[in-house]
Amino acid sequence: MQIIIKTGDQSAANAVIRLNPLDDVLIARQPLPQGLTLAKEGIQVRQPVPAGHKVAARDIAKGEPLRRYGQIIGFASKAISAGEHVHVHNLAMGDFARDYAFGVDAKGQTAPIDDTFMGIVRSDGRVATRNYIGILTSVNCSATVARAIADYFRRDIHPQALADFPNVDGVVALTHGVGCAIDPAGEALGMLQRTLGGYAIHPNFAAVLMIGLGCETNQIPDLLAAQGLTSGETLRTFTIQGTGGTTKTIANGIAQVKNLLAKANQVEREPVSARHLTVGLQCGGSDGYSGITANPALGNAVDRLVAAGGTAILSETPEIYGAEHLLTRRAVSRAVGEKLLARIKWWEAYCERMNAEMNNNPSAGNKAGGLTTILEKSLGAVAKAGSSDLVDVYEYAQAVRAHGLVFMDTPGYDPISATGQVAGGANLIAFTTGRGSAYGCAPAPSIKLATNNRLWETQEDDMDVNCGGIADGSMTIEERGDYIYQMMLRIASGERSKSESHGYGQNEFVPWQIGAIT
Repeated sequence: MQIIIKTGDQSAANAVIRLNPLDDVLIARQPLPQGLTLAKEGIQVRQPVPAGHKVAARDIAKGEPLRRYGQIIGFASKAISAGEHVHVHNLAMGDFARDYAFGVDAKGQTAPIDDTFMGIVRSDGRVATRNYIGILTSVNCSATVARAIADYFRRDIHPQALADFPNVDGVVALTHGVGCAIDPAGEALGMLQRTLGGYAIHPNFAAVLMIGLGCETNQIPDLLAAQGLTSGETLRTFTIQGTGGTTKTIANGIAQVKNLLAKANQVEREPVSARHLTVGLQCGGSDGYSGITANPALGNAVDRLVAAGGTAILSETPEIYGAEHLLTRRAVSRAVGEKLLARIKWWEAYCERMNAEMNNNPSAGNKAGGLTTILEKSLGAVAKAGSSDLVDVYEYAQAVRAHGLVFMDTPGYDPISATGQVAGGANLIAFTTGRGSAYGCAPAPSIKLATNNRLWETQEDDMDVNCGGIADGSMTIEERGDYIYQMMLRIASGERSKSESHGYGQNEFVPWQIGAIT
């Protein structure tokens, strides 16, 4: 299916976009028929080119690099003539040197702008954007009882269960498929414990139940000790074996949640500084417009958030591959830039060890939308980070302490990536999509940004913001950036996003599993 961007002028003069004077490719605003003359570029289209895809702006020899955004996105695998469709059949990956130029584009900090949102201030000073009770599991074996407890409080099943507690957003069970048959001293278990520990203290949870089976490798006392946590009134722990089986465990869990609801309901929103807002940046189901519309618009919103003292977490390490030099140039120090490159090298070694390659990303849907190589996808993905300085780099699910733009090492797979961001403290997710990803991330609300008008028209039920007008000139990046930033503040203040209204968020909790299962 072709994506058609509706424009006020469908003439050949406005049929393509040149993103940078150095570019070797043009981006189709609309499907380009064979024989169409692009007079401004002095070329004729040689075969049909779908909307969002690339057409060669000049003759290119085999082996020659091709540029988009003024940056290399791959190398010609065969000779390409001006006007030809450029895609997987004639563009391939290749090695080339990057100029990391640590810190040359760093701008330094300025006094924060005094923006606010209506947040929930916890007793220890942490600020929440939502007010849930959470149920976490140490192992897959306790997932069924956790879900049964949460289901008792579902408003669509038992409307009266939370009727007396309007300030409680819900009771959610976040389950996973691991926790046993794993090295008890290995990196994989440590990563799982770090993820669960981050969720256990997330400000969007008024209280948490953590439930185990009892005999699993991921013992709850060990998890708490590793994360410096102790059980208490707002972090309660028990096991199925210790409680006496499934039926008793479910009853015990329901009783404990009921006991917690009254206090959890005693919250009021109040004006708080935007520096308490931490936004995880995601893109999924990307297309040829992602790096032109929604991602740079989100980047503009990120710059506004950072200027107000807030924090944005860029992630998906495989999806900055080939564009990492654009971030090292903005690093506040060489040490921060080197930390980013260390994660890139880890991924190169990881892929080699797994007999994989970084270019297995883009996905089939990305390619159908016009993206060809991971280099091209990465250049568009980095646009989500705006132009702010890179102030720190974190490993997966580490607690984010810095304010400003930071990077967290995660896979490109959205549920795993966002799970790490929320474990690190993200209390809001901003998610761009061109193909129409369906996603939520309890307990953090998720805002969905459509990259093109066609997606907005066909899937408005799932999208919060349309950025498609940037491609046809009916809106600017700056205008959309301000709109997105203001929506961040509104959603953080309690306004519900589309994904929340559909109930997304519980099934999308997916901790990164990197270890051997024995």
